[in-house]
Amino acid sequence: MASLRPGARPFFDDKNRAFWILQSAGWTGYFLLRSLNGIANAMGLLFIVPTALATASGFSLTLLMAAIFRRLITMKPIVTWGVSIPILLIASAVFSTIEVWAHATFYRPGVMPSGLEFFGAIILDFSLLVAWSALYYGINFYLLLEQQLDRAAKLESQAATSQLAMLRYQLNPHFLFNTLNSISTLVLLKQTDRANAMLSRLSSFMRYTLVNDPAGEVTVAQEIETLKLYLEIEKMRFEDRLRTSFRVDPPADRAYLPSLLLQPLVENAIKYAVTPKEDGADISVEARLANGRVQIRVSDTGPGLNEGVPRTTSSTGVGLANIRDRLAQAYGADQRFDIQTNPEGGFAVLIEIPFRPELSKENA
Repeated sequence: MASLRPGARPFFDDKNRAFWILQSAGWTGYFLLRSLNGIANAMGLLFIVPTALATASGFSLTLLMAAIFRRLITMKPIVTWGVSIPILLIASAVFSTIEVWAHATFYRPGVMPSGLEFFGAIILDFSLLVAWSALYYGINFYLLLEQQLDRAAKLESQAATSQLAMLRYQLNPHFLFNTLNSISTLVLLKQTDRANAMLSRLSSFMRYTLVNDPAGEVTVAQEIETLKLYLEIEKMRFEDRLRTSFRVDPPADRAYLPSLLLQPLVENAIKYAVTPKEDGADISVEARLANGRVQIRVSDTGPGLNEGVPRTTSSTGVGLANIRDRLAQAYGADQRFDIQTNPEGGFAVLIEIPFRPELSKENA
């Protein structure tokens, strides 16, 4: 339960403290109201004495009830209510007996209340304790529900974070397989200088990506730098056949997105556009801000969808499907993922996400 003052401690953060404040305030209010009511009805100041005794009795009885209810509230409902109701009836009888005795002893010695007066005292005390019990159970049930909701929210957040991490971790083995296979080929061809250079760049790329939280976010600018590290490795394989260009308009470069989100798109373009064509292909990465949203487009000049080349997944089953899942995990329905064929030929993927110029608290 939030406090009204920013930065203030929630009232029910310390349940024991909150109980004593409410218990003291409630019975103090009862004493004042009963006393003022008696004085207003010309019962005299002496009426305060039995009222004080009744208040002390009610205060003590409800402390005993609270100790019992505290244990009953976590039990099965049939046990909770099956024991609470008899306790409430017994406490009401004891409270009424003490109040009637105090009234007859200190206010009207020798005169015991009878008839409607006696029945009214019993009903009043019973109603008071019913209200106290309802308030006690109501507050504690609410706090238990709030704890369960907080726990469920944390578990949901942990599950989403784990899912994002799992999706991110799918990328590295696939990328490593291709790169190590290329290094192995260079070694077999005795091109050790190129193999060492590729291994060094692979080490830089992996060091850069491992520093980032797998379920975290990076800026578009950081994501582009990661892509450039990756493309330096791929250019060792394809040389002039792989041609890249980047156009990132400010302030889109400050927007945050899941780390390594774009790498599978570029990898997909290399596999389906650069690899099968003798003269290679151009790969373009663009990012811009439009209507408060970040639009990212990765396109290539390879075969388009109309040319019958499947682009839905990569060879290991990740790729475009992986990106769809990561976007859904990160943004829910507040995102867009479109596959397009360029009018002049080629393939393009458009991603649209909310503009977040600051790192979200979940990933901070």
